[in-house]
Amino acid sequence: MRTGIFVGSFNPFTIGHDSIVRRALPLFDRLVIGVVGDNVHKTDMPSAEERMQVIREIYADEPRIEVKPYHGLAMDFAKAENAHFIVKGVRSVSDFEYEQWQADFNRRLGGIETILLYTEPELSSVSSSALRELSHFGVDITPYLPKKSKS
Repeated sequence: MRTGIFVGSFNPFTIGHDSIVRRALPLFDRLVIGVVGDNVHKTDMPSAEERMQVIREIYADEPRIEVKPYHGLAMDFAKAENAHFIVKGVRSVSDFEYEQWQADFNRRLGGIETILLYTEPELSSVSSSALRELSHFGVDITPYLPKKSKS
């Protein structure tokens, strides 16, 4: 069974994240969305369980997607899930450079390959950080959040 993981804090889970998930899904039999449970750099966020519930509702009709918390390194989470691939979205050159060194360590230390999917051009400015800031100033961010499953 081909298993991939897609990891992040997902605070919030955006239409950009959804685009990556939907484009990665045909590559795998199983895609595990790993929600960071211990991000010390982002202390002011909803619990991992709250963020996971939002994502589970989006993909309620997709049995190949699982949503789980993870702690520590993505490559260790990948191994625990018997995944050989980490899926990452890339919006810019700076994203690419960051993901490049992470991919190198994941491959060298963990034997885990990274698959980079480039963001669709119309979604290149969508980021969780930007949405949190807009929301802080009272802007309605719902157009940038994926719709929940209709089941």
